[in-house]
Order: sequence, then C-alpha cells, then structure tokens
Amino acid sequence: MSKVIVITGAGGILCSGFARHLAKLGHKIALLDLNYEAADAVAKEIVANGGEAKAYKCNALIKESVEEVHTEVLKDLGKCDILINGAGGNNPRCTTLHEEYEKGDENASDFLTFFNIEEKGFDFVFDLNLKGVLLPSQVFMVDMIGREGCCVLNVSSMNAYRPLTKIPAYSAAKAAVTNFTSWLAVHFAKEGIRVNAIAPGFFVTNQNRALLFNEDGTPTARTEKILRSTPMGRFGESEELLGTLEWLIDNSKSGFVTGITVPVDGGFSVYSGV
Repeated sequence: MSKVIVITGAGGILCSGFARHLAKLGHKIALLDLNYEAADAVAKEIVANGGEAKAYKCNALIKESVEEVHTEVLKDLGKCDILINGAGGNNPRCTTLHEEYEKGDENASDFLTFFNIEEKGFDFVFDLNLKGVLLPSQVFMVDMIGREGCCVLNVSSMNAYRPLTKIPAYSAAKAAVTNFTSWLAVHFAKEGIRVNAIAPGFFVTNQNRALLFNEDGTPTARTEKILRSTPMGRFGESEELLGTLEWLIDNSKSGFVTGITVPVDGGFSVYSGV
C-alpha cells in the first residue's frame, strides 16, 4: 500500500538513498532539505524513473519553515504516514584538533580545543541533530493521529553508544536523539504510532569525507583506527541500510517494535578491541 513518506535531510547521500528505494516500492516521497537543489535533483531522478516525489526547501531548525512545507506537502501528496528525520550532521566549529587533551590546549587560540569551542558552534550542532528531530516531529506527527500504520524513523549514530573523539557536540546530540526516540515511542504508543531509530556505523558521506580521506584519496589515520575497530574491516555501503529501513517502517513486519535504535555498523558497537 502506497504511503506518503516525508524525509528531512533528503539531499544527503544516505537519505537520498532512502528516498530512491522507497519510491521504487511505490511510496510518495516528500524530500525536505535546506539545500533545495540537492533534494530536487533526487526528486527529478525519482520521477524520471516512474516514481512520485517532490522536493521542498526546508529549514528543520525553524518551525515556521517546517509548517509552511507541511502545508505544501498536504496539498501536493496528502497526509504524512511516515516521517524519516534524517537532517543532522557535524560542523568544523565544533571539531577539536586533538583527539585527547594535550598540554597547552587550555591556552590555544589558533586551533580548536575543548576549551575554546564557541557556545554558538556547540548549539548549532546540537540543535541541528536534536531540534532537527523535534520540530519536524511536532509538525508532521499531527497527520498521524487517529490513523493506522503511521510511524517515525529517526537517524541516530554510533556516537550515541560510543562517543567519538574530536566531535563532542555531535556525539552528545546523537545520544539525545536515541533517548528522545525512546521518549516519543512511549508517549505515542497507545495512539499506535511507532517511533524507532537507525544508527549507522561508518559510511562515507559528504560531511565526513575530509576526516576519512586525505586530498590524494589515501585514508587518514582516523580511518585506519575506525577500520581496526570495525570487525568487518570496512566502511558500510549506503544500500546496506535499506533492509533495516524497510523493516522498521513496515507495520506488517515490525508492528510490535517501538522505541529501539538499531545499529548497522559492521560490529563496531560490540567490539572491545581485543
């Protein structure tokens, strides 16, 4: 049965893959992204392949923007059945140079350390990931009240379980996303709205590419550490998220599943290092 699926952050590598896959299954896709051009390119590709999709410019951190897009989606596609909160990410303003404290960090001014992260930078990353789930959920979950088969899928991260060095705000925010997923699941359980999350391990995206590869394409030292800590010894492919995605949003397959966050991580979350 065709559903109306709203995806935030839909212009990114992972969520655009979600959009393409779900469109192939016959669903109507609303692609929301601050980068309208990126979302529109995916929507046009879906339409060219016989699917139904439309892109919308949306700032997930401004409720008025989300509400305006909600009105457009209602008019163009109908009420939202499934919301995928994929907007999120890190920012250089909250990425420290050192993985661990080094002497003199507290006095540094020419590079970023824990001590000189600006409050605005931290707030931006935290808001992007947590408020980027809160506000679209407040707006689009209204459509789900009193209807069957509706659900929300949030995009968390391995950082929710094991915070990574250098990116404190992102790690804290993704932990909050996982916690908030559980809260929403309980709050809406009796209404029949399921809320779950998917926690990707290490996938190469536009946002993390510079941290994972040098300009000449060789892996960085960080990449080498990541792969040593991933039992499967490689990065994930975006297609490897699709089975978990499909399972969690399909009420006939996961109708009694709510409040969980599923790692898709090549074993990263269960490896002790020895």
